[in-house]
Amino acid sequence: MVSVWEFLKGDRRGVDSGGQFKVTLTKSQPQHALTGAAATTGYLYVNLHWTTRSADRPSGGGGLRNLFDLRNLRPMAPQSLDRAPVSVDLDLACMYELADGSRGVVQPLGGYFGDLNRPPYIKLSGDDVYGAPSGETMYVNLEKKDQFRRLLIFVYIYDDTPAFGHTHATVTIVPQTGPRIEIKLDERAPAARSCAVVLIENSGDGQLTVRREVRYVHGFQSDLDRLYGFGMQWQRGYKGPAGPAA
Repeated sequence: MVSVWEFLKGDRRGVDSGGQFKVTLTKSQPQHALTGAAATTGYLYVNLHWTTRSADRPSGGGGLRNLFDLRNLRPMAPQSLDRAPVSVDLDLACMYELADGSRGVVQPLGGYFGDLNRPPYIKLSGDDVYGAPSGETMYVNLEKKDQFRRLLIFVYIYDDTPAFGHTHATVTIVPQTGPRIEIKLDERAPAARSCAVVLIENSGDGQLTVRREVRYVHGFQSDLDRLYGFGMQWQRGYKGPAGPAA
């Protein structure tokens, strides 16, 4: 059996190495429908993976002076030594609204990791603080599809440091059948602290509509809530096994 990460890391072109097609949601093609078994079978995997960009260090001198500096005759240092990696902690999360009107959030902050067998039927696998190859993965129980009204998948930066401009991040949605869906967070948003990535809605006709959002905000969960009208009450939260809401 192929692991989730082995499946996700397939060929980045139109077809995976395992033969599975990939759909990339863009501004011009922002929507994809999950129908049939893809919308009702097993789990929907939602994965966040990111790598950090490099930050240039100051060169420390004028161009002409450096041009004629005899020290420049020495071998140049490798380029990697002139760049400092930027540490970024991105978190994958989901605001949900169920068919009975109940609303909530699944996120590392406050230890709200969810549950697959009880409401909200969504579970976060864990919290990756280093941008590991497997990233962070969330599972959605599609056997309970009729219990979902809408799911807002979003990403936020835990440590208050605006750093989306320092990352290459991708959210990948993998149904049990059909193509996997990619949404790239490749727009530079240096002042943003959160990003609404994708909205998944139950259209009521046996399918789930996946729509690219990629809307950056300068604030956090409460700002995304106001933007999408979930109407929840928020307070400051911290990472840990238990704690208050965000």
